[in-house]
Amino acid sequence: MNKKIRARSLLIGGVFTLFFVLLLAKVYVIQVVEASFLLGQAEQVWQTDKILTPERGSILDRTDKVLALDSAAYTVSLNPKLLNENQIVQEAVQGLTAILAGPDQDKTALAAKILDKATKKKDDGKFAVSVEIRNEGWKIDKDKADQVKALTADLQKKLNTKQNIGIFLLEDKKRFYPGGSLAAQLLGYTNKEGVPTLGLEAKLDDILKGVPGKLNYETDARGVELPNSKVDFKAAENGKNVRLTIDKNIQFYIENALAKVNDKFHPQSMTAIAVDPKTMEILGMASTPTFNPNQYWNINSTSDFINHSVASQYEPGSTFKLVTLAGTVEEGLFNPSEKYQSGSINVPGRTLHDHNYVGWGQIDFLEGLKRSSNVAFVKLGYEKLGKQKLESYIHKFGFGEKTNVDLPGEVPGLVSLKYESDYATATYGQGGVVVTAMQQTAAYGAIANGGKLMWPHVVEDILDPATGKVVQHFDPKVVRQVVSESTAKKVTELLEQVVSDQEIGTGKNAFIDGYRVAGKTGTANIVVPGEKVYSTTQWVVSFIGYAPADDPKILVSVIVDRPDIGGNYHRGGEVAAPAFKEIVTQTLQYMGVASSKQQAKTVSTSSVKITVPDFSNLTLKAAKDTAAQFNLNLETLGKGANVIEQYPKAGSEIGQTQRVYVAMQQPDALSLPDFTGKSLRDAMEVCSFLKVNCQAAGEGYVNSQSVTGDGTSKVVMLQLRPLSAPADTAQQPVQQLDTAVATDKKNSNLAAKPKDQATAKKAP
Repeated sequence: MNKKIRARSLLIGGVFTLFFVLLLAKVYVIQVVEASFLLGQAEQVWQTDKILTPERGSILDRTDKVLALDSAAYTVSLNPKLLNENQIVQEAVQGLTAILAGPDQDKTALAAKILDKATKKKDDGKFAVSVEIRNEGWKIDKDKADQVKALTADLQKKLNTKQNIGIFLLEDKKRFYPGGSLAAQLLGYTNKEGVPTLGLEAKLDDILKGVPGKLNYETDARGVELPNSKVDFKAAENGKNVRLTIDKNIQFYIENALAKVNDKFHPQSMTAIAVDPKTMEILGMASTPTFNPNQYWNINSTSDFINHSVASQYEPGSTFKLVTLAGTVEEGLFNPSEKYQSGSINVPGRTLHDHNYVGWGQIDFLEGLKRSSNVAFVKLGYEKLGKQKLESYIHKFGFGEKTNVDLPGEVPGLVSLKYESDYATATYGQGGVVVTAMQQTAAYGAIANGGKLMWPHVVEDILDPATGKVVQHFDPKVVRQVVSESTAKKVTELLEQVVSDQEIGTGKNAFIDGYRVAGKTGTANIVVPGEKVYSTTQWVVSFIGYAPADDPKILVSVIVDRPDIGGNYHRGGEVAAPAFKEIVTQTLQYMGVASSKQQAKTVSTSSVKITVPDFSNLTLKAAKDTAAQFNLNLETLGKGANVIEQYPKAGSEIGQTQRVYVAMQQPDALSLPDFTGKSLRDAMEVCSFLKVNCQAAGEGYVNSQSVTGDGTSKVVMLQLRPLSAPADTAQQPVQQLDTAVATDKKNSNLAAKPKDQATAKKAP
């Protein structure tokens, strides 16, 4: 018995001894043999690195309205395990399909895709626990995210639970463009991966993207930060904001005008550029066809992305006659009353014709300009000015080289004059000259600006995102003096007659009653694709001009590629010039530039300026008495014992016709007044004073108003109509205008796109 006990004890002792030896061996291996390797592995586990993503800078218009910014986004994620356990797969699939499907998307295919995600299994045959729905559920906006939350809540209610049921929203950020397709090619877009693509987003990426930060700290096995851990922190540096020269309202005017042309004439493409001719600040720029950068994948063709203003080139046609006209005026060779024989003219190797072939008999050069006679300009540029000087002026005006506008994708155009006929046809914009819309705009800007060719630009300021202070400002730059100021003035007077002569002026459709307009039409045949001959039924139609002619505030180029005008080039004047007229009329009114009729009515009082007195804390009676002493129009808002605030501020200089507003209680507590009958300016002044977001549609005076939203999201919509229009025919809005800031802090002078092609015989 004792032998058995002893044997058993030895066996047990041996096992424990062996276990202890193995344990010691393992400790030795860990502590000595693999110590450095395991320590490195442990440190990797214990240290947590986080990349701190900077916020991308916003892009603003000249009045600080946001054109592009980072906003909250959400990604839909499913837990197939929970969905199947709760037996709500079909309900979830149907609900998510209805929310995530695009307007033209095949919902059956999307439902099948979501069903596949909702029933996805791992390699071991068990249901997965996290599956994202891409692309439809990737980085969706708040509106759709709220719908997903509502669906989740409905399903939770059905299951009588507040627990997770298998539908999640992962928070993220994405680039958002509040204006939708507004200025799309100009802005470009940032895709869902955060990669800037096209336009200013790509051009200014180094400024907008910022610098990532870093956070490094030690954690335990559960990821909890250890006490007294070593922390390495570098803050992210947010991207800088960019303020453009673009004015959002003028951009609306341009795009609305182009939309009307598109609906009526269905062209292949269009472009329009609006600039302040005194600074060449670009106030608006649009191209069609266009796209929505928030849904950049929904396009008909990649050509929708092209900014034709800088990336497309074409033979300009008769708008190029500006160069010949300015050159001959500068050289003293243009005699408006000198006669010539219109119709046709022979040059070495060719016979060139007017656009109507037979001409108008013997006419003077002024009539030739008004009728856009090709023969007149061959005689002026080829015979009088001569080849050498003609080519010199072409280059002086900036053709054949980039304008260096601060936009991506600019092409230089082409000046290639080899034969005698090239020089002759170049005088009226055919043959050896290929230009861009931006070059044409800058050339006309040189005449509108007293002969100075300016650098066109769209970026005004780089701003610190935290303080809003200007980090870098871009001043206007003079490239060179092209012609003398007196020549520029004379050319303007001649171009004004092209528009004002309502009998024979080819620009008569651009005439604006009450404003002096200078400009020029262009209608040019295009080369048939794949051939070397000019089409006799397709044209590029254009109009470039500025107003008021004596003190230009706005210059607009409109270029329309192959509009459907029924094969009749005489209808070219119906296409671009009316669009120009609409854009310029709305802009001048928006800028507060009075027409000659308005000036005649106010000439007796407009020169009288009154310094606004201080109404602070005055009683209503005292305020009215003070206003009467200064002969001011006083309008009181609200009820109270004393004046709380006033607009304009004390010390401001105003005209006798301008109103002064005083609030007898806090402006944000005031009820909205009735704007009916007020001018847009008066209405917007009140809106600005009350800190209310007002938008307007139409032209003229306020006819009606409506309110949507509340609190900070409240928007007042003002419908305008001319005083002469019947009350029931108020103009309908084509697109809402953002006019929340009526009194533009700058009040500065506020600011076209066919595809690559060659063109031929030019009509006016």
